[in-house]
Amino acid sequence: MSEVRRRLTESVQGLRGDGRGWVLLSIASGWLLTLGLRFLVPAVIPQVKETFVVDNATAGIAVTVVWAFYALTQFPAGLITDRIGERTALAGSLAMSAASLAFLASAPVFAVFLVGAAAFGIGSGFYGPARGTALSRAFPTRAGAAFGITLAAGSFGSAVLPLVAGVTVDDVGWRVLVGGAVPLFLAVAALAYRVLPEPIDEYAETTIDTGPTFTVREALRRVPEAVRDRDVVLAVLGLTFYLFAFQGLTAFLPTYLVDVEHIGQGVASGVFALLFVGGGLTQLAAGSLSDRYGTGPVLVVTAAFGALTLFAVPFVDSLAVWAVLSFLLGTRMGIAPVANSSVIAALPSDAQGASWGFLRTCFFLVSATGSAFVGAMADADLFDESFLVLGVLTACAAVCFQRLGTR
Repeated sequence: MSEVRRRLTESVQGLRGDGRGWVLLSIASGWLLTLGLRFLVPAVIPQVKETFVVDNATAGIAVTVVWAFYALTQFPAGLITDRIGERTALAGSLAMSAASLAFLASAPVFAVFLVGAAAFGIGSGFYGPARGTALSRAFPTRAGAAFGITLAAGSFGSAVLPLVAGVTVDDVGWRVLVGGAVPLFLAVAALAYRVLPEPIDEYAETTIDTGPTFTVREALRRVPEAVRDRDVVLAVLGLTFYLFAFQGLTAFLPTYLVDVEHIGQGVASGVFALLFVGGGLTQLAAGSLSDRYGTGPVLVVTAAFGALTLFAVPFVDSLAVWAVLSFLLGTRMGIAPVANSSVIAALPSDAQGASWGFLRTCFFLVSATGSAFVGAMADADLFDESFLVLGVLTACAAVCFQRLGTR
């Protein structure tokens, strides 16, 4: 017990003091809500399909729309963050997300539902680039741990909110669940604007040279130079494969459990929640491990194991085994804090927001089609085969990560 306590103390060392604890709390809380609501939609897809009378492929498009508009927002969000600062960008993102959820919850037809999904993608899309640069600036020597805690909070939200939705959706309806998140987003938006400093780097543990102030045009000219580094390209390619598989898995795992495995929706939501429990625990560990041992081994091992767990999906036929496998499937989420912190650190600080936003647009836009792909495969009676394809793509990501730092 004393060893566990010592490790926990070490993990939070350097993350508190001078208001930095509040910075981390506000950013992590915002990500908890943003990511949790993004995965609430897959949990209620059976009800959404029933409300609007659509098939799996069409319902998958709704999830793709959220992630596609999230992706398209990343580059302009990065540019805007460089101009207005992380505090305004983060608080504004949460406020816009709240407005879009109110619209989404009141959609009378599926076409309007898609518009609401796009609006949520745009609103939440401003959060990612600002979150990344804010954490990197506030915790330059503990970036891995700070990312790990923040992303673990997102995993917690992704576990709890869909679970609550799956258990209560038949009683209260999916519209109430989506609309009920609006006041939570507004409360965290107010908290973020109140506690985040501007500029963020006033809390940095070391002096950060942010360079000269660049105009938008100058930042745009800097992006190609910033992102053409070989390791950055390999990392982004690996992330694209990896996230495509992640989108397909998370968008339709609850539906697969209900329609193919014939598990009740409440129980299926609990199994789905275990994926994010495993993800949150892995992210906490991966961030600290990468700070200590480097990014390469963590990325390769996590991706290789992620491929194996996906290959196992079609062969599971027991609820107990499903609970274990879902938890293990979540370990693939350990990639995020490691890859995020390492890529951001490789980008020049004077165009960091724009460059990171551009890269996020690239890999999120391509990977957003993962849910539509799995939905189409499911409608073609190839649900099991779709998970095998996702496993192959995850293995390709492991190869990309293995090549990092080699010549």
